[in-house]
Amino acid sequence: MTYKFNYNVNLCYLLNDKNQVLLIMKKRGFGVGKWNGPGGKIKQNETPEQAAIREVEEETGYKPSNLLNLGFIEFIWPHKEENNQVCHIFITKNFAGELKESDECLPQWWNIDKIPLEKMWPDDIYWLRDALAGKETKYRFFFDENNEYLKHESLNKNNANQPNS
Repeated sequence: MTYKFNYNVNLCYLLNDKNQVLLIMKKRGFGVGKWNGPGGKIKQNETPEQAAIREVEEETGYKPSNLLNLGFIEFIWPHKEENNQVCHIFITKNFAGELKESDECLPQWWNIDKIPLEKMWPDDIYWLRDALAGKETKYRFFFDENNEYLKHESLNKNNANQPNS
């Protein structure tokens, strides 16, 4: 089946040398009240990597570099196709600057083994830990009218559709 995507977005996960990942708590807009990676919409004439760098800097104060592109996730809302989006996934251990809170979000470092999955998007249980380990990330997730997980398909080669444990 072919899907129409109205948005190209990105997520960029910063990793430090203490086995931690930087997450943001959204204070407004889409995803308010959820922890997520920094990121956002890709502007016209911007590459996904350029957008990731810009968004991370705007939301956290850190300017990332040497991003590793892990792939993408397609998010599908069958009942509200205007929400459909392709999200490019990046990680990096290279960043400079000073951590700061923004009007849009509160950034916080989390130990990778204590990520607050219960306070994140419901799809994260299926892919986030593998992505933070640098593994290819290519999925399609379906959500209902309440933004709850319905199902997903792995678009990775040799990857099972099982949650990470």
